[in-house]
Amino acid sequence: MSKTINRYLDAAVLYPEMARQDAREAIKTIIEYQSRTACVRPCDIDIAIEQCRGTKTDVCVVLGFPHGCGLSEVKALEAKAYVEKGIHEIDMVVNYGYIRSYEWDLVENDIRSVSEIAGPAGVILKVILETSELSLEQIARATEIAIKARADFVKTSTGFASGSATREVVKTMIAAANGRIKIKASGGIRDYARAKMFVDMGADRLGLGYTSIAAVCGGESAETAGTDKY
Repeated sequence: MSKTINRYLDAAVLYPEMARQDAREAIKTIIEYQSRTACVRPCDIDIAIEQCRGTKTDVCVVLGFPHGCGLSEVKALEAKAYVEKGIHEIDMVVNYGYIRSYEWDLVENDIRSVSEIAGPAGVILKVILETSELSLEQIARATEIAIKARADFVKTSTGFASGSATREVVKTMIAAANGRIKIKASGGIRDYARAKMFVDMGADRLGLGYTSIAAVCGGESAETAGTDKY
């Protein structure tokens, strides 16, 4: 493995009821473990950027979260606002109702509305498919559409729907991607063994709740988590 497990982690701070001080403490934990990003609510962008400045942790924000059924034009406005605030990555929820309807032009337009803003700004775009609500055929086709629409990653889950990342789903996404787009496994990753399984399969990023960081990093200290190899 070329990286330590913490450098695969997008650690999420997304509970809608979370007080701002609690969000600050969660982001502090994420930074201590040197996770790849802190994935935050839009309302927490400013505090996340402030806290992560000068650290090894970037700021990721969710867009169209958690259902993805807003207008594509509004998603574009969201993306523009987030880019202007200085975020590094966006995790957008695609309108998976369009996927279930086999309305592929609408799916592509939904993703492209954000990629056309994120791409020129150098902001990484991950597209959440919400795979628990889709067939394997739909997942494979949606991965192709995300490639066509110039996203950087496809991602399994929001963590707010009925299911999480599975071996079968991630295998399907990797096969459809064929090296043309990166894969983020997200949802249900709460220990090192499951995290490593997805990395070994070929996932480039892992999404998990910030409360699972210690378990996934083997209960190590921040310093150890940032240096020990698999």
